[in-house]
Amino acid sequence: MDGVDAALIRLTHDGMALLAFAETPYPEDLREALEQAVRLETLTLEGFGALHVRVGRAFAQAALGLLSSCGISPAEVTAIGSHGQTLLHKPQANPAFSLQIGDPSLIAYTTGIVTVADFRAKDIAAHGQGAPLVPPFHQFALGGGERGLAVLNIGGIANITLFPDNAPVLGFDTGPGNTLMDLWIRLHRGESFDRDGSWGRSGVPAAELLEACLADDYFRQAAPKSSGRDYFNLAWLRQRLASTTLAPLAPHDVQATLTHLTARSVVAAIAQHLPACRRLAVCGGGAKNSFLMDLLGTLLPSASVHSTDDLGLPAAAVEACAFAWLAARRLSAEPGNIPSVTGARRALVLGGIYAPD
Repeated sequence: MDGVDAALIRLTHDGMALLAFAETPYPEDLREALEQAVRLETLTLEGFGALHVRVGRAFAQAALGLLSSCGISPAEVTAIGSHGQTLLHKPQANPAFSLQIGDPSLIAYTTGIVTVADFRAKDIAAHGQGAPLVPPFHQFALGGGERGLAVLNIGGIANITLFPDNAPVLGFDTGPGNTLMDLWIRLHRGESFDRDGSWGRSGVPAAELLEACLADDYFRQAAPKSSGRDYFNLAWLRQRLASTTLAPLAPHDVQATLTHLTARSVVAAIAQHLPACRRLAVCGGGAKNSFLMDLLGTLLPSASVHSTDDLGLPAAAVEACAFAWLAARRLSAEPGNIPSVTGARRALVLGGIYAPD
């Protein structure tokens, strides 16, 4: 929830080429308004509508800025795939839903480019989780025929794609990725993330707090499953802190514990579903956290742990590339989900198409 990732890709019959990538931070007032919305603080219908437009405008400007930086005209672009900014993800609710904002009509009109959006709703309508949707792209761009491969995206929430021997592709959210670490460091140091994991590395993990966190029912749920920042947040963390018998912990020790939580929950998922894991390829912002990457390597001694850069796709760009690819799937009327991942009753063409005129 810190900004917009935009990737420009070219798709051909031979595969995909990443032409350009940029990260555009949200203005601070927009980022704070989104944080408050996720915490369900004072969000009126008027406020919701305004955020929907403001996020759409930010997405459109990120796309146009990326194109300008590499000298590409919007007329040369077939489509934009816009995931949107998630406010709530409730696949287990009755009724189930997943709510993303960022007005796709505004994006299409502002950029002059066909925009594909609302990727999750149809999968949920088919009794799926609506997430994760990146495993088919991982299979296309990174998986190939390699068995024993796990692809881990560490964004706010961590999701994993598993390629077991002689079995369907699996994928699900393992739990918190960066979100708790980011919220904690912002609270105590005013920084948006733990650069290189240096603050977490300076602390000592608190075993009792770590076990209290890992005792959450989410980690024991069977896949398919997915989660969001509306679940793993500061209120969730404070409940676990209050449940321990520890004296107040130093903030950097909590940060160390949260880093271990992300690593331990990922490795537990791999141990359960892909015990013969031979390679873990990591993407997303968490791939830049060397403390977290070191922990994953230590906890998976029999696997090679590295970023997706080593497979030819920059770790920061994978998610943005995935939704560009999903837009192409929509335009060619090809399925965008994997039922063994989301739990949907069948493979479906995902997303709505928004024309610029």
